[in-house]
Amino acid sequence: MHTVLIIDDNPGVGEALGLLLSLQDIHALHAATPAAGLELLARQPVDLVIQDMNFSADTTSGEEGVALFRALRQRSPDLPVILLTAWTRLESAVELIKAGAADYLAKPWDDAKLLATVENLLELGDSNRELSRSRQERRTRRDALLRNFDIDGLVFQSEAMLSMLELAAQVARTDLPVLVTGPNGSGKEHVAALVHANSTRRRSPFVALNCGALPAELIEAELFGADSGAYTGAHRAREGRFEAAHGGTLFLDEIGNLPLAGQVKLLRVLETGRFERLGSSKTRESDARIVSATNADLKAMVAVGTFREDLYYRLNVFELRVPPLALRRDDVLPLAIHFLGGRADRLGDAARDALLAHAWPGNVRELKNVMARAALLAGDGVIAPAHLQIEAPARPAAARDLNEPSREAVLTALADAHGVVSRAAQALGLSRQALYRRMERYGLAIEAGTGSPT
Repeated sequence: MHTVLIIDDNPGVGEALGLLLSLQDIHALHAATPAAGLELLARQPVDLVIQDMNFSADTTSGEEGVALFRALRQRSPDLPVILLTAWTRLESAVELIKAGAADYLAKPWDDAKLLATVENLLELGDSNRELSRSRQERRTRRDALLRNFDIDGLVFQSEAMLSMLELAAQVARTDLPVLVTGPNGSGKEHVAALVHANSTRRRSPFVALNCGALPAELIEAELFGADSGAYTGAHRAREGRFEAAHGGTLFLDEIGNLPLAGQVKLLRVLETGRFERLGSSKTRESDARIVSATNADLKAMVAVGTFREDLYYRLNVFELRVPPLALRRDDVLPLAIHFLGGRADRLGDAARDALLAHAWPGNVRELKNVMARAALLAGDGVIAPAHLQIEAPARPAAARDLNEPSREAVLTALADAHGVVSRAAQALGLSRQALYRRMERYGLAIEAGTGSPT
């Protein structure tokens, strides 16, 4: 059950609010003075405070309420506070909203409005606490990962990458074949290198072969080597990747592009550990761990006969799925700053928003290219959205028109909302704080007891 602390010198107000909150299963505490409220808060945690602003009958300055609010903020910076007052002007309320007050309600209050505000703030508080708990848990897991797994400078903050790397840390200590899957540009080769770097084979070679970068007739020579004269241009004997990776790790990138003939011969080596160079009858052996990677759907290729099923199961003993950048939004800004050499000051707020809004079809590789281009275009200045040269999602015309409403538009919205600021703000497409700032700029206030703008 949530607990709300009401600080108001009027016993009737405390009783009425307590009854109203109890109907929603919210426990209410009442303190008649700021000192009593602060003392009660020191003894018992609460989820929200509703405080009056005037505690002296002979003054409407609100000085006591301001002092109370600042004391509450000092003691509990994250505790939501609702200001409750019969003020006729909003200057002080606006200042306290800027200082962190959750909302401002005029007396006499609207029960539905007050309950909605309280329930929204309590729900937000629950969400923030869960988010804080989740972040702390992620920090703990990340610290444990970094103690036991060398990430070799990999930049990440997201849950998706943390979960994948935790699996990588588990499989790295084994000799199992690993299949790294994920879209182009997501960092599959880096992940494969991390598996090797954290394995018992880390002091032996990490040998990579891009199966999609070579013509079919050269794949076999690259994998197994060739004796002198084995084919036109083979003037001397050369070792293949299996020999070079002996005792270490052989990384086969774009494995889905390996021709069927190459698949048959690769399967034989995986089954026996033996092979012959082209042009040689001498059988050789290789103890190389296989890590492969693909952006293709190998299961679909097996179904249509373009990839051998037996080879698929040989390679995919343990799968590591590298998530696309679109599913790891928490990594976008840390990566962007990393590509700027750690210069967070070079990235303007509008550029940050544009980076977070982009779909990133090219994943980390696209982000790296975007930041290199932006750094060049911005020179020594701060990077703006124009320097990024990425397409930002279009906003509805209504949203664009309401970003800076006129005085008349604010008056109309407040009148339509009967002075309920949060409703007027929603109608205008603004936050409450943004609407308060515009009301202050236009010299508008809500007349206490009427809800009418003046």
